[in-house]
Amino acid sequence: MAKPTAVIFDVGNVLYGWDPDSFLVRQIADDEARMRYIEDVDLWAWHDTLDGGRSFGEAAAELSEKFPDYAHLISAWGDRFGETISDPVPGMHALVGELDARGVPLFAITNFSADFWQPFRAREEAFFCRFRDIVVSGEEKLLKPDPAIYYLALDRFGLNPADALFVDDRLVNVEGARAVGMHGHLFTSADELRARLAEEGLLYSLRGGF
Repeated sequence: MAKPTAVIFDVGNVLYGWDPDSFLVRQIADDEARMRYIEDVDLWAWHDTLDGGRSFGEAAAELSEKFPDYAHLISAWGDRFGETISDPVPGMHALVGELDARGVPLFAITNFSADFWQPFRAREEAFFCRFRDIVVSGEEKLLKPDPAIYYLALDRFGLNPADALFVDDRLVNVEGARAVGMHGHLFTSADELRARLAEEGLLYSLRGGF
């Protein structure tokens, strides 16, 4: 394959930490009660429906009707979702700044609720303005690793698959990108990603040079 000329990032646990567990601990301190809530409402599968395009208002109303004792917790998931997003992943904002300074085209594909994305994007606009475009699953009603979301993104970004290096912390999403012809990188740290970017000729290595 030709070397990539653009980088497509995931957002959660690549650019910013996502730590819903800590948020839930603040909501329900007792471990047994917290696990019972998560299991009763099937929280993670329910949240995936939000990332897949369902509106929070509709989904929360339905779930609260089914589990009225948990209605306040379900409401808090929407009202305070920003608290589940933690600080920038160490080293990543500096790395993105370096790529941008070198003129490398930057994009993102994120599994993210449309309702939650807009306030988060507005809060972090000083960072996200470096990106030429971002595909959000909840807006498109498509989730990674569905091939359709990668093809949609490539078309919108004006990229051939081999032009792009896709970076994600979940192997299934990286494999999905590779399946449509993109370069793929499983994210573990900024330093390890920097080495890959240097190998691809997109960024200087920590030791200097390419």
